[in-house]
Amino acid sequence: MSVSEQSPDAEATRIAAGYAFDGPALELGALLWDGVCHPDARIRVPLPVLNRHGLVAGATGTGKTKTLQLIAEQLSANGVPVFLADIKGDVSGISAPGRDGERVRERAGQVGQEWRGRGFPCEFYGLGGTGPGVPVRATVTGFGPVLLSKVLRLNPTQEQSLGLIFHYADAKGLELVDLKDLRAVVAFLVSDTGKAELKGIGGLSTATAGVILRSITAFEQQGAGDFFGEPEFDTAELLRTAEDGRGIVSVLELPAVQDKPQLFSTFLMWMLADLFGDLPEVGDLEKPKLVFFFDEAHLLFSGASKAFLESITQTVRLIRSKGVGVFFVTQTPKDVPADVLAQLGNRVQHALRAFTPDDAKALKATVRTFPKSPYDLEEVLTGLGTGEAVVTVLSEEGAPTPVAATRLRAPESLMGPIDAAALDAAVKGSPLYGRYAEAVDRESAYEKLTAEQRAAEETALRAAREKEGAARAPAPGDREEEPSLVEQVVSSGIFTSLARSVGTQLGREITRSLFGTARRRR
Repeated sequence: MSVSEQSPDAEATRIAAGYAFDGPALELGALLWDGVCHPDARIRVPLPVLNRHGLVAGATGTGKTKTLQLIAEQLSANGVPVFLADIKGDVSGISAPGRDGERVRERAGQVGQEWRGRGFPCEFYGLGGTGPGVPVRATVTGFGPVLLSKVLRLNPTQEQSLGLIFHYADAKGLELVDLKDLRAVVAFLVSDTGKAELKGIGGLSTATAGVILRSITAFEQQGAGDFFGEPEFDTAELLRTAEDGRGIVSVLELPAVQDKPQLFSTFLMWMLADLFGDLPEVGDLEKPKLVFFFDEAHLLFSGASKAFLESITQTVRLIRSKGVGVFFVTQTPKDVPADVLAQLGNRVQHALRAFTPDDAKALKATVRTFPKSPYDLEEVLTGLGTGEAVVTVLSEEGAPTPVAATRLRAPESLMGPIDAAALDAAVKGSPLYGRYAEAVDRESAYEKLTAEQRAAEETALRAAREKEGAARAPAPGDREEEPSLVEQVVSSGIFTSLARSVGTQLGREITRSLFGTARRRR
């Protein structure tokens, strides 16, 4: 039965017509109009426009996670890899078939869905080996000064100074693999030996370097050191498909680091920035190379500097042409800066609450972000049930579709976590586990500077002993001419080591992207 037969209202018919696409599309659900669900009025989103980014928003408990699961399943089925951050630990069920039941059958009947339980190919990751999952690590060099400044909560002046420190380390061939490498470089620059180097890298004060050093030390004491190191994760792993052609769903398990929101939100941005730096321009494709769901998006923007926000905006704007779609997931659209929100063409807005004056203000602001609609959106958004949302997407021609209140389909995979034993087996059975499981601590800035300091101390001690011996027993007429200052420096261990490092880095100084991440594949 068509919508027009169910209801004489021309508006409902017009809305339904706006989602009648010819090409491949993901099925979101069925139209809600005047309190009635119309199963033949399918609300869909064209597959090719999913690189135009999107927003999934709504109050806690309104069904955002299930919406992510629903979209991720269909992307995978269409051969599109997906990245999801699992904040609460309840997304791992996407790898297992869902359980049939009365509620599932009822929802499927309401929206005209032929439901069948099935799991999807998944890869599970964990930050730095904390919690279950193949460890995801980044080198400090690869992470870059801009993102690290966000994690360390540095002010703009300190952020600029950290950038100078990275520049110094790059130029001197001092690889920053983990936090002890960065701490060693900063400590060297504020030491008696390294103070002269500060003048050579442009306006870095000893006081600011000290603040950065203390921030790094405090960060390490919070247990964040494990997230930086080698082997560094290759974000190209996120672009894989399974042998049967389905896209692999990469699930980053984050429950163990829920108390470090700045860290995991910034790590997600590093992954996106790394993809941006490596992927070629491809323009608009028949389907995206990857769809990246950025959960708890408000944490990324909270307290961000103007330069950081500008980098996010530019990355989101440009990564579309590299075949990557980004969906920000948060509670209200006002959590996302206007310049970023303007680039999000696909919207799924779950219910909002209006219990306080601030809630009411946020509700009005959300309504203003939607196209003109025949719905009373303030009333609709506060009256939506769990698993219902207001939707508007881009059509195949790139124009916004009519706003549609929608009852969403039920995911076909398990709506909840798989058990710990199954998750552990999946992780250890992954072909990536042997590649990334064990951390590697090779020679880098810390070892080099330690060796140079030891060599310099030994040289100074030997020179002092020789001078003392010469003073005790001078041989008349045999006094050798002391080496000049230049000769002393050239013969010192620290000079030899630095010269060797600079020589190997000649013409290879690291170039960095918008976020200061290393653009050359490590």
